[in-house]
Amino acid sequence: MNIIPAIDLLNGEAVRLYQGSYDQVKSYSRDPVETALKFQSEGARHLHVVDLDAARWKGGDPSGKKHNREQIRRIAEATEMTLEVGGGIRSDEDIRELMDAGIRRLVVGTLLVKNPGMVRSWIERYDADFIAGIDARDGEVKIAGWEDGSSVKDDVLASSMADLGVKGIIYTNISLDGTLKGPDIQRALHIAEASGLPVTVSGGMGSMSDCRDVAEAAAANPGAENIPMIEGVIIGKALYEGSISLAEAIMLYQNGGEDV
Repeated sequence: MNIIPAIDLLNGEAVRLYQGSYDQVKSYSRDPVETALKFQSEGARHLHVVDLDAARWKGGDPSGKKHNREQIRRIAEATEMTLEVGGGIRSDEDIRELMDAGIRRLVVGTLLVKNPGMVRSWIERYDADFIAGIDARDGEVKIAGWEDGSSVKDDVLASSMADLGVKGIIYTNISLDGTLKGPDIQRALHIAEASGLPVTVSGGMGSMSDCRDVAEAAAANPGAENIPMIEGVIIGKALYEGSISLAEAIMLYQNGGEDV
């Protein structure tokens, strides 16, 4: 099971939101590259990066579009981890900029609801892995940086993802994100079953026992045809607050007890 640390970027800093609210932001580092290098030194092979500025842009005046592409480029150049990047990927220009920065795993969210045909065309045209980011509150998919509703159920959206051609799903229960109260494992399993795709659990990770619970759920639900139901977990605030040791989690649940 992949143990994946997260860096959420807002105004160039590594931050965490509480339950997806931009009004409840805590900054943890003004140097995201330094944070990424720390995660790498603790054994991380993967890094999940979210561009929060880009995610919340709803279109319209291009001059109002903000993003953190330069910080993402610097992280990619400074580390050897596999980066997956999400937040505001809504055009061919966005994809080309990220691919030019060395990113080959792209997380798409809003357009899965608004224009899935465009996502399908990207999958056909670009040499990259596209991952579905399904972020939901009370079962409803939220879009545009979690600020807008969609009236689409998370499992209904998930059920169409395999035919679209995405490689997997990152599922976030927004009501748990940033709370450290534990992840929604059962809903993640439901999303995996609905889609037939491997799911990475995100949101709510708060303790080493949460890591154990996800690992046990992954082992108890191996999936069919060599496709795991749960293939990883994303950890954010708990790493910054020190309630989860990244090195220990990787040793126990990614490396099978072998030290990094």
